[in-house]
Amino acid sequence: MGRIKTKLIKRLTFQLMKEHGDEFKPDFDENKKLVEQFLKGPSKKIRNCIAGYVTRLLKRKEEY
Repeated sequence: MGRIKTKLIKRLTFQLMKEHGDEFKPDFDENKKLVEQFLKGPSKKIRNCIAGYVTRLLKRKEEY
């Protein structure tokens, strides 16, 4: 079983996907830089969680 994402991570991720969804790619490193650019001041752990969740959502979207 995987780790459960908190409401904060999900809320920020869906907000970023809504505003900047076309800029994200299924590459974690690119998404990490974009999240840092769009969200000023999140900690390293939160930034990485959001970038990972965005990457995961985009990869699942590609499958369908």
